Amino acid sequence: MNSTVEPRLGAGADAKTGARVHHELSYLTGFGNHFSSEALAGALPQHNSPQRCPYGLYAEQLSGTAFTAPRSLNRHSWLYRIRPAVTHGRFQPLEQRFISGDFSGVSAPPNQMRWDPMPIPDQPTDFIDGLVTLGGNGDAHAQSGCAIHVYAANRSMTQRAFYSADGELLLVPQHGRLLITTELGRLAVEPQEIAVIPRGLRFRVELGEQAARGYVCENFGAAFRLPDLGPIGSNGLACERDFRTAVAWYEDRDQPHQLVAKFMGRLWSANMDHSPFDVVAWRGNLAPYKYDLRRFNTIGSISYDHPDPSIFLVLQSVSDTPGVDAIDFVIFPPRWLAMEHTFRPPWFHRNVASEFMGLIEGSYDAKAEGFLPGGASLHNCMSGHGPDAATFDTASAADTTHPERISGTMAFMFETRCVIRPTRFALESALLQSDYLECWHGLAKHFNPRQR
Repeated sequence: MNSTVEPRLGAGADAKTGARVHHELSYLTGFGNHFSSEALAGALPQHNSPQRCPYGLYAEQLSGTAFTAPRSLNRHSWLYRIRPAVTHGRFQPLEQRFISGDFSGVSAPPNQMRWDPMPIPDQPTDFIDGLVTLGGNGDAHAQSGCAIHVYAANRSMTQRAFYSADGELLLVPQHGRLLITTELGRLAVEPQEIAVIPRGLRFRVELGEQAARGYVCENFGAAFRLPDLGPIGSNGLACERDFRTAVAWYEDRDQPHQLVAKFMGRLWSANMDHSPFDVVAWRGNLAPYKYDLRRFNTIGSISYDHPDPSIFLVLQSVSDTPGVDAIDFVIFPPRWLAMEHTFRPPWFHRNVASEFMGLIEGSYDAKAEGFLPGGASLHNCMSGHGPDAATFDTASAADTTHPERISGTMAFMFETRCVIRPTRFALESALLQSDYLECWHGLAKHFNPRQR
């Protein structure tokens, strides 16, 4: 087990007073490891469920897979906490305006779609209240598919906790630093980093700045994992050492809290008389983690042609079909382009897969304008897409005898094997760009049968 200390500071709340303080956070390093962590020395017992736990704690197991899942795929952790998770009131339905779990009620058009960024709210809005579902597929009940959300918030969650029983959450901040406090510890996450929260794990989101905005992929299926590298070999893409897992941290607060659950696509609320973040020690391999996208080791062509986007794969959720993922999380980071006699931006294409793209910083090399940081686009199954007219003209005339550096950018893609069905909000929102198709209208006819 390795640990690292981050030089960056995350804002948190004092366990007794609730006052804002700063903490230097420590992390465990590695991906999918079996970790052990304790906030009090000796809090971890010698076996999983002793008759009496140290410090009067309760033992509780959190299972992310079936008990009988193969050892290599089994995900679970043992938690040693002040009170067990069952100590809360009865869940009641919670009003939800823009969160959806039913993707069958709206007809999905084959149109290419693009949205402007979500505006920062005018009224006090925390992470839960600022979540909006743009689309998804599959079914949380069948543990297959995903939901895609965006969030925009201007205040921290206070005496409030959230968890999704529907799926694992991949958070992609675009604006504003976050301090994510979970039952197993804390993650300080900033734009160009991601955080992954396991299914069912309770957490709260505090803002490091006045406002925050970003994207969330809710994965109903198999947990995200690192892809095999195949012919690339043993090194490249995302490295295991760059993933950082939270260390045990707890608060003993006997104050009212609201526990919000996402269950079967709906929000539910229960009252608690204490903080749910009371895990003093834990061990296992089901834990929240973060990753800095700037650490990605980009692979590319140094001869000709633009490789498939699978070379940009960070995390994958595998399906029951070998070689076909349920979800791919792909990034397009700063990189050198060195392909000679080649159209260097992404080529025009139609895919059996469906692509939801977001932009964290800068501009995307296939779009000259209109695709903004915080915005999003959706190109569903077999809908043609590719560089806009201005990008095509520029790239067609570019000098490819010299390498070209793409810098100051970070884009990403949630790619799924199933059609992403947009929600009614996504189709009717004023954020939907009605003129998106016009970016290709300037593609002129160049065909001349008498000239090669």
